[in-house]
Amino acid sequence: MRIPMIAGNWKMNTTVSEAIDLVSKMRTGLDEIAGVEKVICPPFVSLAAVKELIRGSSIKLGAQNLYFEDKGAYTGETSPLMLAELCDFVIIGHSERRQYFGESGDVVNRKVKAALKANLKPILCVGEKLEENEAGRTEEVIAEQLRSSLAGIDLLDAVTVAYEPIWAIGTGRAATGRQANDTIAFIRLSIAGLGTEEAAGKMRILYGGSVTADNTAEFIEQPEIDGALVGGASLKADQFLSIVTQTRASSS
Repeated sequence: MRIPMIAGNWKMNTTVSEAIDLVSKMRTGLDEIAGVEKVICPPFVSLAAVKELIRGSSIKLGAQNLYFEDKGAYTGETSPLMLAELCDFVIIGHSERRQYFGESGDVVNRKVKAALKANLKPILCVGEKLEENEAGRTEEVIAEQLRSSLAGIDLLDAVTVAYEPIWAIGTGRAATGRQANDTIAFIRLSIAGLGTEEAAGKMRILYGGSVTADNTAEFIEQPEIDGALVGGASLKADQFLSIVTQTRASSS
């Protein structure tokens, strides 16, 4: 039985004081919800403050990125060893990293390996562009992203995959539940091909892309979808709490 996960990716939003305020508004409510893994991923500058605020709760902390070297002359980067003292999870390969910062499949692969080596749990993002979707290339694109990102990795079930169609991120244009479920079923089949059916069965695969409290049920009621990677709605305490609450109810 895969435990559902709801992860909030705050992206480049909130100052440290705003992060503290946001977590304070939802800490108690989130902590009271059992049966769902709850992960919040604030910006780097707020990780230490948020860690203290959620100490002793059931809420987990995640980072939004990392570098694949442990230390060195890499000005402005954050290593897995630095994050390991703060976080449980780390988002890797988000489409914004691939698009704006030129992260290739090889770079993403090195980051996944570095995270696992540091005992961090990767949330690996994959997804196709609008033109790729319209050209019927969704499966081709995602299969290549999975192959390159997970090459040489044995502990596949230690990775969580988030399917985020790029055309649905921050656009208000979410995929339908059936579209998302079909693609995630393909991802699970692909993982079986890269490793074993057992690993594929254990791996949690999330949907992300304009997930809100209003459309959460459409996704989490699908059999292949194990939760959501939430963007904008994770910056609103009431919305994020509602998404987690609905996920718990659906998995009961």
